[in-house]
Formats: sequence, structure tokens, C-alpha cells
Amino acid sequence: MSDVRQFTVSEEDDGIRLDRWFKRNLPEANFTAVARMARTGQLRVDGKRAAPGDRVEAGQVIRIPPITPEEHAPAPRKQIRKLTDEEVAFARSMVISEDPAAIVLNKPPGLATQGGTKTTEHVDGLLGGLVDEDAARPKLVHRLDKDTSGALLVARTPRAAAFFSKSFSGRTARKIYWAVVMGVPSIDDGIIDLPIAKQPGTGGEKMHVDEENGQAARTRYRVIERAGNRAAFVELQPFTGRTHQLRVHMAAIGHPIVGDGKYAGQEAYLTGSISRKLHLHARRLRIDHPDGGRIDVTAEPPEHFAATLASLGFDPAAGDLEIEEAPPPSREQQKAKAKQHAKQVRKERRGERRNRGGKSGGGGSGGRR
Repeated sequence: MSDVRQFTVSEEDDGIRLDRWFKRNLPEANFTAVARMARTGQLRVDGKRAAPGDRVEAGQVIRIPPITPEEHAPAPRKQIRKLTDEEVAFARSMVISEDPAAIVLNKPPGLATQGGTKTTEHVDGLLGGLVDEDAARPKLVHRLDKDTSGALLVARTPRAAAFFSKSFSGRTARKIYWAVVMGVPSIDDGIIDLPIAKQPGTGGEKMHVDEENGQAARTRYRVIERAGNRAAFVELQPFTGRTHQLRVHMAAIGHPIVGDGKYAGQEAYLTGSISRKLHLHARRLRIDHPDGGRIDVTAEPPEHFAATLASLGFDPAAGDLEIEEAPPPSREQQKAKAKQHAKQVRKERRGERRNRGGKSGGGGSGGRR
């Protein structure tokens, strides 16, 4: 291990982070080794210094210096539990669309996307059941709240995962949700532009609107149908991806999502036979495909959601509204546009004053005759 080595990034690894490239292709180089190489400037991509978080592209050449013996020991591999036949069947039952790059699931309510300290049953733990044993394990690229149902995308390859992650972070993916909310908004088509932050004292488990310290959050809602003044069937489209954004925003305007006791207490429940489960469903996902074209898929609502629509007389066929290609501008974008317009007006006025001054000066010249 005394020689400098060079590796060319393959098409399969296009777009992934450099530290993930090491885990995939050179697992004997542990985190300490990679960090040292980067810190001392010895880790280079196409001759330039690189950091562990940099993304690599197919065809680039990674230069790797010698690795010291104490850094050579690979980190212990995490043992992945073998799934039962029932778990594999359940995982497969969630699939609504798949191709060589992606799998789209219809996640049921009550199933977490990822595990945690007290969460042992989750989508991430079932992903191995979606592919053959010798195939690469699919990777989550976004998430849904435990009690939210609907379309959830997983990537089949590291290249696809990098592509989809960039689409979600860059807000080019479009996510459409259905919800049943308490009461009926007075405006049928509106934008909620309220910053959100973690609520102090909740350990990060609950969010709230925070005008001073919150992160920008924007949601569009459109009323599809109404049940008198009792409830409304709405479409929700987040233009940002804050935790619990849709739930916080609808509660903030006085129309919490039915079943959302976390953000509205007893005000979130309808009387009668209406389920007390959360009525929030990721209905549609549209995202560019790494091989060209688009993935555009819809997920059928779960049993309790469908029953509530029927009970309140809502027509699911009315829920699939047309997606507008360009989202409306945010407050920051509107302010920037107004500022730029004002700057242009001032510039034009200065030009007019200079022109007037030049003309008057020319007319006043000349001597006595």
C-alpha cells in the first residue's frame, strides 16, 4: 500500500459523493483515512484538491495517496437482517411502479420511512425485499411522515440516487398531496408563505410558525370540493420541504388536516364515523428520470382516506387537478423583482436627467456677436 493509486469514476458512480465512492469501491480506506487525505491536500480529483462531500462525475480520475496501516482497517459492516417471506411479500405489495433506475411505493399510513431508537419496522428495512439477493440494495432519496401515506420513491443505483436527490433538493420534483381539512378555506386557491422552525421544548418532534427565526416554507392549496362548512377536500403542493410543513401550514390558517391531533388537538377530529387517522396522502409524484423522460405516478389513497371521501360525498375523480409548470414566485422573489425594477427605473431617470442637462448646456453656448 505504498504507491499512489488512480481510479476512474464509472458511469454507475456518476453523481455520488466522494466519501460514498470510497465506501463502495475502496472500503478498506476508513473515514479517518479519507479525512486525512482531504485535509492534507493529497486527495485529488482530476488534479484538483477534493473534499469528502464533493460529488464525482463519470470519467473523472481520483488520485489516492498511500494509506497508513492504522487507517487501513475497514469499519465493521452493518449486518442486514434477512427478511421473512411475509416481509418480502409485504414489500412487493407496496410497489406501484418500477424500472431499472427507480421503484415507486405506495407507503401505507403508520409505517415509518426510516428507523430510529424506538422504530424497528420501517420502509428502509424492507428495501432488500424489492430486489434479488445479488443486486444492489435500493436507496431512499426522500421520505414521508410515518402517518402520511402515498407515493415514495427509492433509487435502484447510486447514480440514480444522486440524480433524484439533486432533483428533490433543487425543487424540480413535483409532489402533490391530497388532504381532508377541517372547515373550508375562504380562498379556494391560495399560497401559504410562513417560515417554520422547531418548537422549543419538544426535542425537535414538533414544528411551529416562526417569523423571526424560521426557515422559508411555502405551500399552495386548492379546494377541490367542500362538505358544507364542515370539511373540505384539498390538494396541497409544497414548494419547500420542511418537516411537517403541510400540517403546520394548514393548522396555521385555521384549517388543520383531519386526524392531526399533534397540531390541532381535539379540533382536528370530525364526529360520526370519520376515522381519527391522519388524512394526508401523497397522491402524485412527478420527477425527471436519469435516463431521460419523466416518472409520473399516482398512488391510490388508503382505506380510511377513501372511506372518508365517500362518507363526506367527495369525488376522488375530481382530485387530480392539472399541475401548473411554473410555481408562483415567493415573497423573496417578488421583493427581488420589485427591487430590480426600482433600480432600473432610477437608472432610466438618471439617464433622462443627463440628457436634459446636455441639451440645455449646448443651447446656452456661444459668445457675443
